[in-house]
Amino acid sequence: MKTFKLFMKRPTTVIGIATAFLFQVIFSLVWMTGYNGVTDRMDQLKVAIVNEDTGFGTKIVEQLQSSLPVKTSVLTDYKEAEKRLDERDLQMIIHIPADFSAAASDSAKTASIDYVVNESNPATIKSMMTSIASQVTATVNKAVIGQGTAQALASAQVPADQASAMAASLSERVVSNTESINQVKGMNNQMVPMMMVLASYVGAMIMGMNLEQSNMAVSASAGRWQRYGARVLINVVAAFFVSLVGVSLVTALGGQLEHGFFALWGTVFAVLLAFMFVSQMFLILFGMGGMLFNILMLSMQLVSSGAMVPRELLPAFYVDLGNGLPATYAVKALMNVLFGGSGTGSAFGMLALIAGVAIAVGVLATALKPQRKHAPVPAGVQAAAGASGPSR
Repeated sequence: MKTFKLFMKRPTTVIGIATAFLFQVIFSLVWMTGYNGVTDRMDQLKVAIVNEDTGFGTKIVEQLQSSLPVKTSVLTDYKEAEKRLDERDLQMIIHIPADFSAAASDSAKTASIDYVVNESNPATIKSMMTSIASQVTATVNKAVIGQGTAQALASAQVPADQASAMAASLSERVVSNTESINQVKGMNNQMVPMMMVLASYVGAMIMGMNLEQSNMAVSASAGRWQRYGARVLINVVAAFFVSLVGVSLVTALGGQLEHGFFALWGTVFAVLLAFMFVSQMFLILFGMGGMLFNILMLSMQLVSSGAMVPRELLPAFYVDLGNGLPATYAVKALMNVLFGGSGTGSAFGMLALIAGVAIAVGVLATALKPQRKHAPVPAGVQAAAGASGPSR
């Protein structure tokens, strides 16, 4: 019990316990509000319909626009639809080929609807779009059966039992053909962007905390700008070697590298550097109290970045919040270099902008923060130290 009391008298013990409480409180508040109502926002997902069939395809488009639980748009240019899908502006393309009506009317053939999904997205996108594709195929199949039966009854006096048998024979008149772009090879690869963001920000914030302690320890022997310059240099060197180790491990363990090792290394280096400057910005501003803001930043970024749940399904507050946080662009850049996709340049630009703002705030805080003054050593103490210094 005596040792227990000694522990509890130490401020570091109290801070450690308070930190554990803060993690529970912050993550509970952010995640429960951020993921609330996700399944109710499917109408924010976008699906493009490209119809090349002038017959039955027109009716299918009208039916899909009124029945699907997502935003639908009709495009005439398939190449444009593919481009928007690669940019993640669309979540799926529904393509009705030109020979759809002819194939559906021929009892010896089956009509096909093509679906194209971009897998360079959170895993939930593919599962949701696959479910919608199955729903579309079933709906269209039912409509084609109804039309086929009606035409048969109209063209000949067919008894009801024979009409039922005819409808049954038409039960598989429409089939689906699902294709994927930017394919992801395995769940382990699917989780790499989220893992990289989590490991990078947690590592950056813990590194920043220790650098802040070192900064305070050497404040008596180094000026403010010397210490800030050393911090920047340490960040660059650490990001270089830490990113090299992380990417090497992912590669050695069979990670998918669509654009090669060096592209991923450069991306993780940029992500780490941005995270380091952002996390240390709070520590420069608030001292060790800045860790509270870093815990909050970690939780908010995991929710709003789109690493686990598509950003389209999040509340508007978290979508807007994510637009200003580095993890959003880290996830986009990582998905692009790992699996494929467009917009890598803009993601790098936003990471550089956010890091630049963090550096500017750090420089401003360093310039305005009052320099700690150290009391002069009395002359008598200096003389005593000088007299005793050479002695053994």
